[in-house]
Order: sequence, then C-alpha cells, then structure tokens
Amino acid sequence: MERSLRRLRAAFAVDRRVLTLAFARMADGIGNSFLIVVIPLYVTSDVVTGATFGLSESVIIGGILSLFGFLNSSFQPFTGRLSDRTGRRKTFILIGLAGLATTNLAYVVADTYRSLVLIRGLQGLSVAFIIPASIALVNELATTTDRGGNMGVYNTFRLVGFGAGPVAAGAVVNAGPYTIPALGDFPLGGLSINGFDAAFFVASITATISYVLVTILITDPESTRENAGADLSIDIRDASGAKFFDPIFTLGVATLFLATTIGLFATIQPQINDHLEQGSTWFGLQFAAFIVAQVLLQTPVGRACDRYGRRPFIVFGMVFLIPTTLVQGFIGSSEMMFLARLLQGVAGAMVFAPSLALAGDLAGAGESGSKLSVLTMAFGFGIAVGPLASGLLIGYGFRWPFVFGAVIAALGALLVFTQVEETLETAASVPGIGG
Repeated sequence: MERSLRRLRAAFAVDRRVLTLAFARMADGIGNSFLIVVIPLYVTSDVVTGATFGLSESVIIGGILSLFGFLNSSFQPFTGRLSDRTGRRKTFILIGLAGLATTNLAYVVADTYRSLVLIRGLQGLSVAFIIPASIALVNELATTTDRGGNMGVYNTFRLVGFGAGPVAAGAVVNAGPYTIPALGDFPLGGLSINGFDAAFFVASITATISYVLVTILITDPESTRENAGADLSIDIRDASGAKFFDPIFTLGVATLFLATTIGLFATIQPQINDHLEQGSTWFGLQFAAFIVAQVLLQTPVGRACDRYGRRPFIVFGMVFLIPTTLVQGFIGSSEMMFLARLLQGVAGAMVFAPSLALAGDLAGAGESGSKLSVLTMAFGFGIAVGPLASGLLIGYGFRWPFVFGAVIAALGALLVFTQVEETLETAASVPGIGG
C-alpha cells in the first residue's frame, strides 16, 4: 500500500504551477462539458424559440456546438502568438476565464436560437485565450525528460472535469426545479430555479473558481518573458527536406482527425438513444467513458513516452482509433457502446500527451504558444467538425458518421507513420510496440 502511494505521488510530482493550472482547468472543464449535454436538451426544450431557418434540430445543435470550436480554433494561432510576443501567459488565461464565467451566466437569459449562437460564439473566443497560453505555460515549466509527464498530469485533471460534467449535467437538469430555502431576511429565499438555469449557474461558478486559482497561485516563468518575440512562423513543408510535411503540422492534422472522431458522438444523442433504446443517463455514461480512459491513462502514458519515446505511442493510438471508432456504428446494446467508447478513449490517450510533448520538444524558446497552438487549434477544429459532420451524415444511416471517423483516423495514422520522427535521442524500446 505504501509503495503504491509513493508511485502515485511520483507520477504526479510536477511543478506546483502545473498542478495548480491542472486543477483550474479541471474546474472550468466541468462547466464547459456541462454545456455539451445541456445545450442539446435546451435547444429541444420549450424554453428556446425563434426562427430555425428551415434547419432540423440536430443540425441546429451541431451548428451551435461547432461554432464554439470553429471560433476558438480560428483565434488560437493569434492569441498563442500574442502571448509569445508579450510573454504574459497568466494574463491571457485570466481574460479567457472571465469571459467564460460571464457567458455561462448569460445562458440564463437566452431564449432564442440567435442568442444561443451569440453566447456560444463568445465562449469560443474566450477559450481561445485560455488554451494556447495554458499549454505553453505547461511546456515552458518542463524539460525534455519530463515534458510528457507534465502534459499527462495537466490533461488528466482537465479531463476529470470534462468527464464529470456530462454525468452530472443530466442529473442537475432532470432534478429541477430547485427552491432556494427561505433563511431569515435572505431576499432570494423561496425563489424557484429550473434545471437548465441551475446547470448554467454551476458552469459559471466553476469558471470563477478557476479564475481565483490562477490569480492567486500562477506566475509566468522568467524564461517566458526573456524569450518573448522569437521566430513565430509555422511551417507546412519540412524545412530539413527529410520529409514532405513539417512534423508539427503533421501532428496538427492527425490531432484534427482524432478530435473529429471524438466530436461525432455528442450531436446525435437522440439517434443513439433511439438506436440503442436507452435514456439520457446511459448516453452520459457512454460520453464519459472516453474521458474515463483518458483520465486513467494520460499520466502513465505521458511518463512512459518520456522513457520510450513519443512516436510509438502516437502511431499505435492512431491505428487503434480506427476499429474503436468504426465498431460504434454497428453496435446494438448500451453496454457494448460503453465498452467501445472506453477503448476509443484508450486510443486517444496514446496520442494526446505524446503529441504535445513531441511538439514541445521541437518548439524553441519563446515559441511554445505559436507552435503548440497548431495542435490545440487542430483539436478545436476537430471538435467543431465532428458534431457538424455527424449531424449531416446521420441522415444517411446510423453507421455513416462512424465509418467517416474510421476513414480519417486511418489517414491520420498513415501521416504520422510516414512524416513524424522520434525526438528523444535515448528512447528505450517499447515492450510489445517497438520503436
């Protein structure tokens, strides 16, 4: 028991600022993932009205969810580059968290499709300030020997929040309305809050908690300020001529394909529930299954890629993503869908931290925001493209969104295998995988 505790402490032994940032992102992750489940339910409720422009509910839901990803991804290269030039990561994170807390609260007064689109768009812009600055800060607090572990710890806590949200969101909405107890002269005593408003309040509170944690406990490292304004160009072609594509660009494309396969699931919640003859609770568990695998594996995979190298894990993860995505289109039970999502999460865990670590190895001093924003931007675009693609493809049959995901996963695996080289010079051989 004591030995297990020592190993656990060693796995999470990182810079205090990395751990604080991880906890802060866990808190705002709970709120953001709340909305992934709540928004589709909100759109289909009697609360939201207004013109639909002739679009079906599934397309509207996909559009609202996708807008967030498109805007936050589109602006990440600019905010990442600006944070490189100024060397002020903390300021950018706080701007984004303040915007997120405010927009989460704004849903309480949103009762039209147009207002939902506006608020979700502003949230996308807010998150564009948070992601590049956060991941750049984690990268700058790491070295080549522990970068994978730092990325793993950061992603683990962030995904704990992202995974907990969907499970809790459905319960919060369904348990409403809530009545505030009448305590003395408290002015809000007796006020009734419906389940949707309660979920939006929770999302706003979690973003506020993140803001407070970052304000008190995070500082920019001196090296960030000293190297601000370095070369911030992004290459598509490999400058060395050894490969056709630049390795960071290639990882960005693979991340785009990975994130797209992840994003296929949320938009078609009604169709999945009908196909499997299940309720929203089962769907929440299936959605969270992917995140559970991420939470369990991010840190050990990150530590392992510091020892065995980044590339073997990325290649294996992209290859394993193909069958675990495809099978979801042919499953007929809730339990098997849960298992498929869990295994798909294993595939994703093999890719996330090693990809960020490899890109971080290649980023020069003062370039973390710009270089790593290629991957974070690609992930955001994928999360945006996925819901939109599944919303359109589901009309041709239940299996087609997942067939599409398997095809692009195969393309991503081929790109990584042919265009990305190992960055660790002393990497050991991975048992059962090879170098």
